[in-house]
Amino acid sequence: MIQLYNTLTNKKEEFKPLTPNTLNMYVCGPTVYNYIHIGNARSAIAFDTVRRYFEFRGFKVNYVSNFTDVDDKIIRAGHEMNISTRQVADKFIKAFYEDTDALNIERATHNPRVVDMMDDIINFVKILIEKNYAYEAQGDVYYRARKFKNYGELSGQSVDELEQGASERVSSTELQRKEDPLDFALWKKAKTGEISWDSPWGKGRPGWHIECSVMATKILGSTIDIHAGGQDLEFPHHENEIAQSEAKTGQKFANYWMHNGFVTIGEKDEKMSKSLGNFVTVHDLLKKVDPQVIRFFMSTTQYRRPIQYSQTNLDEAQTNLTKIQTAFENACYRLKDADDFEIETKTSEKLKEYHAAFIKAMDDDFNAQNAIAAVYELAKYINVYSSQRKVSKSSLIELNSELKKLMSVFGIKLEKTVSHDEKIESLIKERNEARSKKDFARSDEIRDQLKAQGITLEDTPQGTRWKK
Repeated sequence: MIQLYNTLTNKKEEFKPLTPNTLNMYVCGPTVYNYIHIGNARSAIAFDTVRRYFEFRGFKVNYVSNFTDVDDKIIRAGHEMNISTRQVADKFIKAFYEDTDALNIERATHNPRVVDMMDDIINFVKILIEKNYAYEAQGDVYYRARKFKNYGELSGQSVDELEQGASERVSSTELQRKEDPLDFALWKKAKTGEISWDSPWGKGRPGWHIECSVMATKILGSTIDIHAGGQDLEFPHHENEIAQSEAKTGQKFANYWMHNGFVTIGEKDEKMSKSLGNFVTVHDLLKKVDPQVIRFFMSTTQYRRPIQYSQTNLDEAQTNLTKIQTAFENACYRLKDADDFEIETKTSEKLKEYHAAFIKAMDDDFNAQNAIAAVYELAKYINVYSSQRKVSKSSLIELNSELKKLMSVFGIKLEKTVSHDEKIESLIKERNEARSKKDFARSDEIRDQLKAQGITLEDTPQGTRWKK
């Protein structure tokens, strides 16, 4: 029984899908005007891990994540780079795929773009006007936020609190056009030189919030199982999505709302963001850090908890991932002299124990820390088992199969690395001959020579192993 924390109700709830064994999930994607930073990647990794766990538990997942490819920031980037808005979006969508593929993030079932949804957006806005939830004002179209009775429920704010905040954010010119400071834009009148589309209200482009409502309902239906995104999207983005979607369809927009915690950086644990200029792009980080380490670092923290980005924490992730990979390699190595007897009862029971502990943790709002603890215990058992004098081939295969399966939920691929180097193996052979002749001086000299090249030797009952 999977339980998840629903931001809308502020409590953990049992997940009950609209359709048995099927999950319809919408995750807010990036505004494509720059490379994604690791704060953006946190959301993509967190909900990819959630998706993978649902798949692990036997669900078919329809996963939709959009690209916002019409936005003030994209227009500004186009002017700076002297290219069209479309070219900016295309460039950074390509970069997004390159970065997320490297992090082993499964591609969405659908990645809709705003520019491909313009007719649907205009029709959606027309219906809101017809229902008196929206109004046109000098080429702009605004949503009457106060008319939606549950406005503020997701973010837990009263209408009065929201009105005060809106009054501080909105310019005096825009206030003159609005009936109420709370009202938000569904359609924006085009400015000179901006990309625009024809509409019943004149040339313009959609507001940010309407895009996701249109994409989610068009692809997944009026009501979806899970809507997810970063904590910073609770208000106003997700609040506004609920208001406009439910006003249009008359149905509940999403049964569950999930929000991931921030990535923080620096001594003051500031939220990482482009606006603060304290961000690290995935594009740059991948040049220095193994993508599996980045993925492991991000996916093994429970999605609602903040993550502190630091070199120390990356190094710790590297160490822990290496321990798991080493356990996998140890079992692979012992296959060469394993016996063909059946899997032992103790090993079979241990596998069930670790599997159950993993599921118990992940069923509890995707508690990745407790789940990875079960994986560490499995890895320890593999190391102990692999060091026995006699081992079962069936046991080794089952142990590694379980380790691979559990790690795949975190987006980590465990694969046997084939180390072969004639010069190194020739030196190891010479060292073994020196040891057999009790020429320990030469044996130590070869070990030190290899160590200087970054080669570690491990003497086992099955022979000498080496790794970089």
